[in-house]
Amino acid sequence: MTNGLLNVVDVEATCWADSTPPGMVNEIIEIGLTVVDLDAGERIAKHRILVRPERSVVSEFCTELTGLTQAEVDTGRSFAEACQLLVTEHRAAVRPWASWGDYDRKQFITQCRATNTPYPFNSRHTNAKLLFSEAYNLRRRQGMAGALGIAGLPLEGRHHSGADDAWNIAALVLDIVGRNVWRATTTE
Repeated sequence: MTNGLLNVVDVEATCWADSTPPGMVNEIIEIGLTVVDLDAGERIAKHRILVRPERSVVSEFCTELTGLTQAEVDTGRSFAEACQLLVTEHRAAVRPWASWGDYDRKQFITQCRATNTPYPFNSRHTNAKLLFSEAYNLRRRQGMAGALGIAGLPLEGRHHSGADDAWNIAALVLDIVGRNVWRATTTE
């Protein structure tokens, strides 16, 4: 069952080649969001929100992985402002949403609690990675790039760019919808 619009979200967070340095935490530095019209079966908008980290810095490893630099994310919004933008401009509190796996949802929950920021999303979340595994009868869940290969879809843009990954995940969402296994997987 589908109806209306869906937000597909992918975040990039501060990361390090080894363990997290003392005094730092993983923080969201980019929120990629693609709006999908489930009824029309198309991706209709692609957005990127840069987020300024407050309790960590962008490592060289993180820049190599995501393409994001400390100077670039320093121009971003605060996490609280980014969450408010999700609510006001992207209807996150009322529109169902999806991500590839549960990392993005859990990262928002953790960071919202740590910063006393209202959680921007509603409870109608879909773990697209889980449903992709069901749709293709896979025993092992695939990363986004591997799933694109299985589905015969191209990887568009840069892998580990939040905006590009959300766009690619949205293509996988449409593939899952076309296989009639789409549903919310988290509704607490």
